[in-house]
Amino acid sequence: MHSFGATATGARLERMRASPRWDGAGFRNLYPVLPGLRDANVPMPRMTQMLRAGPGEQPAAPLPAHDPRGAWARRPDTGLRATWLGHSTVLIEIDGARVLTDPVWGTRASPFRLMGPRRFQPVPVRLQDMPLVDAVLISHDHYDHLDYPTIRALAKGSAVPFITSLGVGAHLQAWGVAPERITELDWWESAAVPGTGVRVTAAPSQHFSGRSLKVRNPTLWSSLVIEGDRHRVFFSGDTGLTGEYADIAARLGPFDLTMLEIGAFYPAWGDMHLGPRNALKAQALLGSGALLPVHWGTFRLAPQPWDEPIETLVREARPAGVPLVLPPLGEAVEPTQQRPWSPWWRGTARAPEPSDRPIPDEESTAPERLRGTAWPLD
Repeated sequence: MHSFGATATGARLERMRASPRWDGAGFRNLYPVLPGLRDANVPMPRMTQMLRAGPGEQPAAPLPAHDPRGAWARRPDTGLRATWLGHSTVLIEIDGARVLTDPVWGTRASPFRLMGPRRFQPVPVRLQDMPLVDAVLISHDHYDHLDYPTIRALAKGSAVPFITSLGVGAHLQAWGVAPERITELDWWESAAVPGTGVRVTAAPSQHFSGRSLKVRNPTLWSSLVIEGDRHRVFFSGDTGLTGEYADIAARLGPFDLTMLEIGAFYPAWGDMHLGPRNALKAQALLGSGALLPVHWGTFRLAPQPWDEPIETLVREARPAGVPLVLPPLGEAVEPTQQRPWSPWWRGTARAPEPSDRPIPDEESTAPERLRGTAWPLD
């Protein structure tokens, strides 16, 4: 199946093999796993738990969402603006550039059209209604971060460049992205976003990769730092809590905004996913910036109440003194303004509007509006 992606060969594979994180068969985490992250007394969830939602594990209706296109038509007052579009997809406007993280417009976080986690939350804006972006950033190759139908649409309907982790380019190229549009990074390597003053640096994370059960860790996983002339943003991708965050802060900080995963947490996965409590510990290691929680509110990826991650984060962030940025889906916010927020996810959710729908599978295309790498600010 095309959605499984492709295996790296040739010069791409040779570069992967030269990485300090390559162990001869795949990539690995080098930093020692902190004690107590994984609860050995909790068994892995059963297949029935993963395939069938229990009570409260999905919202009864789509969550409130905003149409961000009006806000995107105006320049950010502070030079930094973020729009959470669901799960780990965020449009970052930073110092005159726009970058899009882990874009997922597809219906399922799965290689199959009829099986696997189905989104319960529509994207607040269609892919074909997105503004020009200067780069697409992909943290790693899991299905809820690297989405086949979305990449196919971007490959056919735009010339946007991709910046990603080592080896992930094999998938992108197999799905129609021209090689010259792909930049792959090892940790601590950087790339300039073409036509802008923004740089993207791959940094450590504690995770794994693979798009099939048979092949483990064939590509690298990374957190990403987005740096402009005036602002810096940290994006965790997927990760467990690691002391490497202190090194990231020392080498690449301080940050104006951190985007950390809080959802899809299960005690037996504590070494590979943060969850809300460890996200706050990661924030303390990073040492600066307002926290925008991601990786929640879109897919049911763990047997847990769907709102448990955000409720736990809110409850424990206040005594810890962590400033939170909690916009509803699609609301463009400027994190350095630190405006008050409300628990918008509670209460009655609205019904989806006709435009709130994911793109169809692979035959969808992005429009002319996504062509090129320039962002017309005026």
